[in-house]
Amino acid sequence: MRHRKSFNHLGRTSAHRKAMLSNMACSLIMHKRIETTTAKAKALKRYIEPLITRSKDDSTHSRRVAFSYLQDKEAVTELFREVSSKVADRPGGYTRIIRLGNRLGDNADMCMMELVDFNENLLAEKAASKKSASRRRRGVKKKVEETAAVDTAVAEEPTDEADVATDVATEEAIVEETAVEETVAEETVEEVVEEPVEEVVAETEVVEEPVTEEKKEEPKEEDDKKDA
Repeated sequence: MRHRKSFNHLGRTSAHRKAMLSNMACSLIMHKRIETTTAKAKALKRYIEPLITRSKDDSTHSRRVAFSYLQDKEAVTELFREVSSKVADRPGGYTRIIRLGNRLGDNADMCMMELVDFNENLLAEKAASKKSASRRRRGVKKKVEETAAVDTAVAEEPTDEADVATDVATEEAIVEETAVEETVAEETVEEVVEEPVEEVVAETEVVEEPVTEEKKEEPKEEDDKKDA
């Protein structure tokens, strides 16, 4: 039964457990990453994170407290020189546990424990994701920049009177040419339309003449018959 059992004894005596956690903490500080069982990693997390928090205060008392836990001068120096500068802005959660599966010999649950601020690959991915996920208001900043660029371009453009006069003269010449072309096109259209009308009138007159002669000749023939 688990009455008043506040931590995992790991099947060891108190002295053995403390020595094991001290050695594992020194290895994690020196190598920044170790492989162990999940139960030992959880126990080590509670053992080493208070020491990392204490390393932010680089004083003689803090170094002596850390040495009482680690019993290794090199690990204490590494903790206060390298690790403390990396975790200065982090309020907690200095370690990470990554599951690796079960061990072949005894089927123990294995994991990898590492210091969060020393995994450069994950830090680079987070920085890239933050840059890509930055949100901005749609089109507001772009419109402001475009209007500012247009205003500056208009202000910087030189206004020469000679250039303006030449532009006006060329525009007037183009307008006059287009007007002349339109009038010429209208005159040609009128001529083309009037010619077929005259031909039609002429044809009608030519056709009417034989009809009148026949009508006039018929009464003469009748008169000749009466005379005969």
